[in-house]
Amino acid sequence: MSEENGVDFGPLRGLIGVWKGAVGIDVAPEPDGRESNPYFETITYSPVGGVTNAESQNLAVIHYRQIVQRKSDGEVFHDETGYWMWDPAAEIVMHSLVIPRAVCVLAGGKYSGKKNTDGRVVIEVAARIDDKDWQIIQSPFMQKNASTKEFRQEVIVGNGKLSYSETTMVDIYGKMFEHTDQNELVLV
Repeated sequence: MSEENGVDFGPLRGLIGVWKGAVGIDVAPEPDGRESNPYFETITYSPVGGVTNAESQNLAVIHYRQIVQRKSDGEVFHDETGYWMWDPAAEIVMHSLVIPRAVCVLAGGKYSGKKNTDGRVVIEVAARIDDKDWQIIQSPFMQKNASTKEFRQEVIVGNGKLSYSETTMVDIYGKMFEHTDQNELVLV
């Protein structure tokens, strides 16, 4: 069942709740190469409900906030907020996110109904700076110094487990870098 309070959240239904994970790995760019940071995090997904656009598009919307801390010192190094949206008529999943580095992403993808081997739902979204539908917006400083060119994310959710992997292609320090994050979380 994917409904809550009469709203069909489709493949997003399993996200709703508070999730914690402590086996995250962040591979980030550094001027002389790359660094790997083990992390723990909390992601809170809250149902917004149904939203209607232009009296014809009906979306199911979930708001979230993700707080990521380094295991080495507990410092918050990533704070992200945004929305996951489900358009059941078009069978499209959308993910809008904002990070406090003046970068915004609107990623999307067709939901295929794909499930992994243990029956959990697989959600995939992507955005590119030059895509006409799913785009990346960033400040002039970021465009010049650390430009995000592409974003891809896979989320697998169900049975009280959530795992994700995401790749952000960043033009930084005079080279293109594949910045990756992945973690496994449990519903608390």
